[in-house]
Formats: sequence, structure tokens, C-alpha cells
Amino acid sequence: MADESMQLVNRLVLSLRLMIGHQLTTLRIRRAAKRSLLKVAVGAADVRADGWVGTDREHIDLTDRSTWARFFSEGSVDAMVAEHVWEHLTHEDAELAAQNCRHFLKTGGHIRIAVPDGYFPDAQYLEVVRPGGTGPGCEDHKVLYTYRTLCDLFSSQGFEVRLLEYWDEAGIFHTEPWSDVDGLIRRSGKHDPRNSGGRLRYTSLILDAIKR
Repeated sequence: MADESMQLVNRLVLSLRLMIGHQLTTLRIRRAAKRSLLKVAVGAADVRADGWVGTDREHIDLTDRSTWARFFSEGSVDAMVAEHVWEHLTHEDAELAAQNCRHFLKTGGHIRIAVPDGYFPDAQYLEVVRPGGTGPGCEDHKVLYTYRTLCDLFSSQGFEVRLLEYWDEAGIFHTEPWSDVDGLIRRSGKHDPRNSGGRLRYTSLILDAIKR
């Protein structure tokens, strides 16, 4: 009986924490929406980068424009970042998500996208990131992008695309200078601690999609 009572208390405490966390995130988003410079991290409510507000699917569903409209007006967001989010969307939902991002971005604003890189030249890496692979979260991965397919996706939705980090078909790694101020990507050649010692063990395909 005592064990059952303790389990009930623990469930109630967990539910209360989740409810409070949801309400706090809602408050943070509403406060951020009033800023003159609005920068939104999608799919990452725990983001605490300076100047950014984190959101998750409970607050903003990338594929449901009405959830965006609860917080933001059309053309009001300066910048967005989505680290390892797009691979969880079907191709159709990925297109819809890109359309919604473009709708709420200011002209000249951007969304920084990072996804697993389908041209990473290591079979073990590909096994842990591919749809249905052995890595954490792979059971929900829908697409393994390459720089070509990801660029095509955003270009087709009217974005200007700038590649920041990617591998090509020949196994050559390309990188351009990019600032964390415009969207921090932790799973990158620049920041991932697995790349210590000069060897690239884990990188992401990273691009900026700019609204023109």
C-alpha cells in the first residue's frame, strides 16, 4: 500500500512539473514575441542561447500554421534555428513546415537548418542516423538528406539557400564561416566535442534558408 501511494505521489509530482513547464514555456514565447529582435528555436524548448526563445511541438507545430499564429504575426520573426528536426518530417510535411517558416519570417530573415548528413563518409555514422537505423531517435527519422536534396527542398519553397557545413559525393567536407549568434548548432564540425583532435567524427548538414 505504501509503495502504491508513493507511486501515485510521484505521478502527481511529474504531472505538476510538466504542467508548470508548459506554462513557463508559453510565457517565455509570449514575452519573446514582443521583442524588437525575435529569434525562435523550433523543436527545442530547453534552448537557452542568448537572445533566443525555445519552443517545442506542444507549443508550435511546424506543420500547423494556427499554432504559430497563437504567438507570432506574419513576417514578424527575424531568425529561426532547427537542429535535427527536419529529418523527423515526411517530405510532404517538410515542405509544409518550410512554407510556414517562410510565412512568419521577415523579409531577409533566415532559418538555420541542421540535419544528419547522408554523404558523411562513414558507414557507422550513417547506420546511427538513417531512418530505421540503430541510433537514438532513428525509429522516427523519415528522411536522410544530402546537401542536394535539402537545398532543393528549401529552394522549391522560395528560399535563397546558403550552405554552411556539408559533405559532398566525393567525401570532401565543405564549410563556410558562420556565427553562433545567427543560430547555434551543437552537432557540427565547429562545436561537437566528438571532433576533438582534428578528426571529424560527427557533423551535420547545415544551411541557412533566407527569405527574399
